[in-house]
Amino acid sequence: MAADLRVERILAGLDPEQRTAVTAPAGPVCILAGAGTGKTRAITHRIAYRVTSGEVAARHVLAVTFTARAAAELRARLGALGVPGVQARTFHGAALRQVRYFASRLLAGREMPELLDSKVRLVTLAAARAGLRTDRAAARDLAGEIEWAKSSLVEPGEYVVAAAKALRETPHDPAKVAEVFAGYEKVKRANGVIDFEDMLRAAVWGIEEHPDVAEQIRAQYRHFVVDEYQDVNPLQQRLLEAWLGGRDDLTVVGDASQTIYSFTGATSAYLVDFPRQRRDGVVVRLVRDYRSTPQVVGLANAVIRQARGAEARLRLELVGQRPPGPEPDLRIFADEPAEAAAVAVRCRELVAAGTPAREIAVLFRTNAQSEAYEKALAEAEVPYQVQGAERFFERTEVRQALVALRAATRSTPGDMPLVPAVLEALSAVGWTPEKPPPGGAARESWEAVAALVQLAEEYAASPAVLPIGEAASVERPVTLADFCAELGRRAAAQHVPTVEGVTLASLHSAKGLEWDAVFLVGLSDGTLPTSYARTVEQVEEERRLLYVGVTRARQWLWLSYASARSPGGRARRPCRFLPQFDRSGGARTADVSGGSRKPDRRRTQVVSCRVCGATLLAGADRKLGRCATCPSDLDEDLHDRLRDWRARVAGAQKVPAYVVFTDATLVALAERRPGRATELLAIAGIGPRKVALYGDAVLALVGGVGVDDVLLTDEPTEPSPG
Repeated sequence: MAADLRVERILAGLDPEQRTAVTAPAGPVCILAGAGTGKTRAITHRIAYRVTSGEVAARHVLAVTFTARAAAELRARLGALGVPGVQARTFHGAALRQVRYFASRLLAGREMPELLDSKVRLVTLAAARAGLRTDRAAARDLAGEIEWAKSSLVEPGEYVVAAAKALRETPHDPAKVAEVFAGYEKVKRANGVIDFEDMLRAAVWGIEEHPDVAEQIRAQYRHFVVDEYQDVNPLQQRLLEAWLGGRDDLTVVGDASQTIYSFTGATSAYLVDFPRQRRDGVVVRLVRDYRSTPQVVGLANAVIRQARGAEARLRLELVGQRPPGPEPDLRIFADEPAEAAAVAVRCRELVAAGTPAREIAVLFRTNAQSEAYEKALAEAEVPYQVQGAERFFERTEVRQALVALRAATRSTPGDMPLVPAVLEALSAVGWTPEKPPPGGAARESWEAVAALVQLAEEYAASPAVLPIGEAASVERPVTLADFCAELGRRAAAQHVPTVEGVTLASLHSAKGLEWDAVFLVGLSDGTLPTSYARTVEQVEEERRLLYVGVTRARQWLWLSYASARSPGGRARRPCRFLPQFDRSGGARTADVSGGSRKPDRRRTQVVSCRVCGATLLAGADRKLGRCATCPSDLDEDLHDRLRDWRARVAGAQKVPAYVVFTDATLVALAERRPGRATELLAIAGIGPRKVALYGDAVLALVGGVGVDDVLLTDEPTEPSPG
């Protein structure tokens, strides 16, 4: 009975699609989960449901994902659901544990080589031996190319052909890159170290070539869950297949529309082919978006609706579940400085109105775009943090704070409350909780240490539990030593605290995150899509990148581009994925210059669905005033009379029927049934000229007058231009 109650608690609150995913029988299960649809909830509840119902044992489950943060989130949620024994790790983390565990067998008694944190130093040496002088940025590019090759199971001798087939934009001549690749492998072996791809390969080799290792691993792990399955690369897929060993108890979750890492070797092919490869599997589509307002969801759907290619076959039409919110704010600026200044002003306004700075993000296509926004936010005295610029626990001020905290554990009384102890320790490095310094680097550093203080406040609210024998436990207040140990665990897992500041991030690094307010900036053709996107597949990935950016916003979304890079510069075209940026569609140019002039607040005209509130971008949808998929309240009798009237008027004028009114306009008239001229003008496609020509007749038809009677009293003599 107790188990039944726990099962019901696990199933409570799931929507119908989530419940189907959670209760699906053992075997292959593919969960196609759109942005914000609760994919983590679905997979953690599926694991908990199967464990609690007795179908599987927690120790036999391995859940893998791509970041330490995501793995920590899986473990935390599973613990809250009462199943703490599940292994939830990254691919690399799981492989590393297995290689270390079996090292004595795999390495015949030799010590396991040291694992490289970064390839850059050895790549630089290999490049020099190949006759290439490289700075750090160039070495990173070469390291990235080597990572792509190794993740794609490409050897140095195969690189030139493989790069050509994949249409790689190589940092140097492909033959020279292959030479550096081969040299890197030699330098690595000479130094007795391995990289992350070597470690994954070692895990695969251990299973494929050592039956005893394979038997032990497969006896331990019998049920597999893979998160973000659209992001696996061939090497990771091979490891997964080695773990499975021909078994099929596999649950994968992913969204083909969020495939944005192909440049690293990731491919959605395994997700796209999953239903075909496993025809006895269950496929569940999660489309209820709980993250974003219908307005944001509508824009996301409009962006991805035009997608083409293999990923588009699994495209999901999201359905917003939140109450309506503000329309997306669409802006065009004269130049990039004006755009950055306007964004900074709006960020300051949002913070002043009560939106926490940590709930605001400015997202751009390339990291090079960050500088303008750092400068503008600093001038506006808005705190910010740059995502991905430097790992939180590796920041100089954070390292100094951690040293001070650890040093203070030797002198702080054990009964001193945690937060005062932390503040006293941090005073040794000059940090004070008083008013932070002005915006810029100093403010960013202050906020990083402030995040540690906030974490201490949260940690202090959770008493430590000490085991007493086997039957009881006692609670005690947490100490500074406890807190330092917790920080050590977080640093090892890269589980970073939230820093109070507007997030500046590339669209790639923003995936998996969300904010209340999101600014998508620099949306000009050549930047998004990048000028390097030359094939259909590359352009489609750029479209998906914009889709990911749009779906990061919960409530408030800004989209903008600058007509020129600098004042008076060459004109640029707006992002081709956003047709509402076309100036002919009503978007207006805003301008900001200097400190005294305020930004122009004029916006493009955005039309919302009168049924669900979503933003309408397609011309036919805008005329209808609703999404094509939303229910129609069409007056069929009126629609028939309008069609008859239009045909007879067009015949009399000797013009095609659509010149009078298009089919979409007739449907809009029959649905909305306008009663006055102003309501006619509110329908897209009907302007003052058509109202003058046909307005009286249409209003009479809406009012119930027959077509014959209308034609007797209304004889337009001039056809409307198309």
